[in-house]
Amino acid sequence: MTIIDELATLEQEAMEALGAADSLDRLAEWKSKYTGKSGAVTRLSRGLGALPADQRPEAGRRVNTLREQLDAAYAEAEERLKGAVLASELAADRIDVSMPGRRPEVGFLHLTTQVLRQVQEIFAEMGFQVWESSEVELDEYNFSLLNFADDHPARDMQDTFYVEMPEGAPAVLLRTHTSPGQIHAMRRYAPEPVRVLLPGKVYRNEQVTVRSEMMFHQFEFLAVGQNITMGDLKGTLGYFAERMFGPGTRVRLRPSFFPFTEPSAEMDVSCFLCDGKGCRICKYAGWLEIGGCGMVHPNVLRAGGYDPDTVSGFAGGFGPERIALLKYGINDIRLFYSGDAAFVQQFG
Repeated sequence: MTIIDELATLEQEAMEALGAADSLDRLAEWKSKYTGKSGAVTRLSRGLGALPADQRPEAGRRVNTLREQLDAAYAEAEERLKGAVLASELAADRIDVSMPGRRPEVGFLHLTTQVLRQVQEIFAEMGFQVWESSEVELDEYNFSLLNFADDHPARDMQDTFYVEMPEGAPAVLLRTHTSPGQIHAMRRYAPEPVRVLLPGKVYRNEQVTVRSEMMFHQFEFLAVGQNITMGDLKGTLGYFAERMFGPGTRVRLRPSFFPFTEPSAEMDVSCFLCDGKGCRICKYAGWLEIGGCGMVHPNVLRAGGYDPDTVSGFAGGFGPERIALLKYGINDIRLFYSGDAAFVQQFG
């Protein structure tokens, strides 16, 4: 068989194989077999030197023509297969615009935010306006102006996060309660009557447990004016308890001590889970401790710019997380700050 015959046979074989190549992988195999560096056409072209001199020009021309034909056929087949692959991918990714769209995921208010908003709504009904103050506070406002003695245990580094300051600068800390806002609010409105609610974050250097956190929320209420009495305080607490925990919720005050109030009291509400009959949540006492309150201490009134001989006031402070713990039977305060979306969503 002459080289011309071999070229004709190779052309027929290659074209048939190319027609059977139904994927880009098989097409690559075809190119390697027929037109690649070690392919059949290349091997034939290397054998041209063994031909008689008068046959070489014609054989060389035929080899080059075959290579050009096969390259052109390969390019056409490659374009066709790539087009088919693209069409298949587009079909798989096709969007049916007539189908209903995916609903965007709806966010949820955190349980603490929900409780705080409810508290703000209740106190707004009683004429209290929200007052926000800084979470980074001077020691003077956090302790001294609130009648804390210089040796009061709450000043200890174990309880308070102090901020590093240049030597000689006033002591600065992360507020341990929202009470400093009372001084700011009184100094803003004195000598006029004032009624404010002070919500916000507070910080204490405590061990994190199921019942305590280093950062949590508080809300305080403050009312200053003429002829304000302990009866006004209890009436305010009673209204708040019924609105927050349900009609019929009763309030009980127990004597206590806080530096910034005199007299001071702990506030309990009748257990809203068992209606005061006794259950596991209230430890079968029928009462739940909610927070502290009392009449504003004369020294605090003076620090706020009021004359304690002509005006009086009451104040109290509670934790929204504690209210939520009791109200919803949650047994671990760390869940509030865990970032667990499932915890948040169940109260959405």
